[in-house]
Amino acid sequence: MAYYSVLDVTPTNNEWVSDYVSVSGDIVKKHGGKYLARTTSHEQIEGQAQNAALRIILAWPSKEAATNFMKDPEYAPHLEARTSGAISHHFLIEAKDDLA
Repeated sequence: MAYYSVLDVTPTNNEWVSDYVSVSGDIVKKHGGKYLARTTSHEQIEGQAQNAALRIILAWPSKEAATNFMKDPEYAPHLEARTSGAISHHFLIEAKDDLA
């Protein structure tokens, strides 16, 4: 079953960003993931305002692929840099329609 990662990220400092961007894509690919969107071009059209500098959407072939990416030792220092240098929220969403 496919899964999606949906993140909102607002850097509190930019020291980690260039290094993170330069390596994260390869680590995502290693685990079968693909960036669908990684952008500052977004607008909220409904609900109470939840500002974020970046909105990111990734597709994963499985939940295991997503969690293996998050646990990858190569990714660990970049995850630590992002979480300490940004306000982030990460949702892992199963690609199914529970209401169908």
